[in-house]
Amino acid sequence: MKTLKKAQTAAAGLAVLLTLSACGGTASSSSTDAGKTSNTADISEGVQPDQAAVALLPQSVKDKGELSVAMDLHYPPTTFLAEDNTTAIGLNPDIARLVAKKLGLKVTFVDTKFDTIIPGLDGGRFDFTATTMSKTDERLQVLDMIDYFKAGNSVAVAAGNPLKLTVETLCGKSIAVTQGSTGQLKRLPALSEQTCTSKGQPEINAVTLPNVQEALTQLHSKRIDGVLYDTTALGWAAKQQPDSFTLLGRVNVGSSDLTAVGLKKGSALTPALQAAVQSVLESPEYKESLETWGLDSGAITDAKLN
Repeated sequence: MKTLKKAQTAAAGLAVLLTLSACGGTASSSSTDAGKTSNTADISEGVQPDQAAVALLPQSVKDKGELSVAMDLHYPPTTFLAEDNTTAIGLNPDIARLVAKKLGLKVTFVDTKFDTIIPGLDGGRFDFTATTMSKTDERLQVLDMIDYFKAGNSVAVAAGNPLKLTVETLCGKSIAVTQGSTGQLKRLPALSEQTCTSKGQPEINAVTLPNVQEALTQLHSKRIDGVLYDTTALGWAAKQQPDSFTLLGRVNVGSSDLTAVGLKKGSALTPALQAAVQSVLESPEYKESLETWGLDSGAITDAKLN
């Protein structure tokens, strides 16, 4: 990351970092992070179409020549904006660009609030989404989902963990989740049932907020006790703002850690997109993207259609 002054020029794309900066402390970085947010290079440059995947494309898509992909562009390091406040960067934009190249198509990014993405797919406003969306039974009823990455959720608490909390001792505590997320819909309810109510303890108090920036702000001001959110995003924010909060362990209940590309259920585009995602997972660019964003541990090899 750059200095705080430079980071402020990318308010939309680095909202997590700036929220923490506003709470106090000085932005810090390692040399390996420097330049990432100003790097707008297209990782798919020079990548050639995968003809087996292209052959599966519907003619209507070939004729259109491009795909639209929905993403909420405010969640580093998987999906955010570069310092130019225009270019989508992160793992998910990399994946979308690579998928499009494998299909010989252009790609258009549509910045979309997370909880409106599925209705937008169902209504035909976008062709697909790659936005760190995990699989749930409810989503699979309306979407075709193709695995491409392993993420999961963790819990963040106040710096130094003054309440001495663990993932198993959140009963009766106020824990923030974001609207429409797997954390809200699946993980926190499952965690509350498993560790609290099934043992006669008070349930975890879920505080639903519009975004992770607001959640981390409320955590800093002690209006809540913790935040349940994507491990990748919390890890990134913690690295950019050391000592702003403490990460507890992962929450491994309620949903799969695998995240997936999503399309409208039964889409004619699904076979081609699955073939393209598989081709991406086998490419050196996939590993390069994971390394760039510090997400090496999330690599998978099978673009499974769920």
